Amino acid sequence: MSLIGNIIWFVFGGFVMGLGWWFAALLAAITIIGIPWAIAAFRIGAFSFWPFGRQIVDRPSGSVGAAGAAVGNLVWALLAGWWLALGHLIAAVMCAVTIIGIPFAWQHLKLAMLSFFPFGKEIITSNPY
Repeated sequence: MSLIGNIIWFVFGGFVMGLGWWFAALLAAITIIGIPWAIAAFRIGAFSFWPFGRQIVDRPSGSVGAAGAAVGNLVWALLAGWWLALGHLIAAVMCAVTIIGIPFAWQHLKLAMLSFFPFGKEIITSNPY
């Protein structure tokens, strides 16, 4: 079922938003200091292409990791995250117009939240059971 969901997702918004994430990653990678943000954005961009069958969870980390993630999230949210979140919110509204599009709108809303806080998150395969 996730294959069908991913194909529909890719056609109706996933492709565009995945490219948006990768574009933000390329812009971050141009500067040497932006490479950590670029790595996270490429990873989430790949997730944005095919999100069904995978999920986002908090990455376990120590206090130093949590502090670094908080600073990284703040910088990312101010520079690129709000643009990506806005794109996901617009796509969510367009998907929610139909009943069939509601699961896709919900996924866009999850990705909009992730747009602000990409550090400290991990993408895992969903449990099929």
